[in-house]
Amino acid sequence: MQSQPAAGNTVRDAASRDSASIADAQPVPLYVGSGLFRRAAFGNHHPLKIVRHSAVLDLVHMLGWLTDEAFCTAPAATFDELTTFHDPDYVRALQYADSTGTVDPAERTHYRIGTLENPLFTGLFERAATTVGGSILAARLAGKGHVVFHPSGGTHHGRPGRASGFCYFNDPVFAIRTLLGECEMDRVMYIDLDAHHGDGVEEAFVDEPRVMTVSIHEQHRWPYSGLASDRRNGGARNLPVPKGVNDSELEYLVEHAVEPLLDRFAPDALVLCCGADCLAGDPLSGMQLSNVALWDTVERLLATGKPAVILGGGGYNPWTVARYWAGLWGRLIGATFPDELPAEARELFGKLECDLIDEDDVEEAWLKTLVDVPNAGKVRDEIRSLAREVTRR
Repeated sequence: MQSQPAAGNTVRDAASRDSASIADAQPVPLYVGSGLFRRAAFGNHHPLKIVRHSAVLDLVHMLGWLTDEAFCTAPAATFDELTTFHDPDYVRALQYADSTGTVDPAERTHYRIGTLENPLFTGLFERAATTVGGSILAARLAGKGHVVFHPSGGTHHGRPGRASGFCYFNDPVFAIRTLLGECEMDRVMYIDLDAHHGDGVEEAFVDEPRVMTVSIHEQHRWPYSGLASDRRNGGARNLPVPKGVNDSELEYLVEHAVEPLLDRFAPDALVLCCGADCLAGDPLSGMQLSNVALWDTVERLLATGKPAVILGGGGYNPWTVARYWAGLWGRLIGATFPDELPAEARELFGKLECDLIDEDDVEEAWLKTLVDVPNAGKVRDEIRSLAREVTRR
């Protein structure tokens, strides 16, 4: 068990509260990753050209939070595995475009690859296939009772026959299908906390009664879907929140909407998409959540004792992404959180860059600490109404 935080230290209290409970209640958490995700990707003019996954991996090592025994290397999904969901012609087209570095204009339009949104870059196919392979592996490990963290996953916009929203394949779909099939789970609940609606996952299971998808996302933001009234044959629940959503409002939705839905559906396993773009300071979202609120949310969901796959997702501020996902792993293993990051971590964060954030707007706390100051606030009537609507039978 970790030591108790010093009295009166609100930030550290928030980071440490019950963090050992997850590790005590579950088999040993596992981290799925690959050195492949250290490679540069997405080209020079793309929101995802920032350093994300390598910064998370480096940070958890610097904090002494990741052992060799807990780390599992993600394999690349095979063609046969990929085509259990994705169209063979699309997979071949992506593979060919990656190998040649070019894409036919007609195929660019049809498959939406080689565009500004979904660009070609060296190693694209292997990276996308490894993202899927990591989620398949994570699901297999979750099927053995583990909570498995795969932060490079979360490509929730991919469609069977085309790329969408920076997502070439859809790895959460493979995690869910593996839990249902190979792991013989009767029901799986997918909960998406990314700022953008998890549209690709929702569509994939629109006719599958064994899956319920729940998405908390910012309203009036791309892909402009996921209305509260849209239940997609009954298996979907959407909670589009207004700009400026705060920690108290997220807690309210979890308590009054997500947890009742979870209790009612009674899944055998969970797949969580933990995109970091819902954090305050992200340039592609107007949500104002702290990483503490998101860690608390995951902890509450895992308190059910269900096997779980925890994926990453969006996130376009490299400092807040790395702090969130590294801290999430820390919560999973019951780590003691430092009041200030070690010198080598501060040096790492000092070298990060983001074209979407002005240098003057980089907050000092992003460079020196791991834990956000919680953003408590008023729970608006719109939030209360949203919870009532999605839980109405």
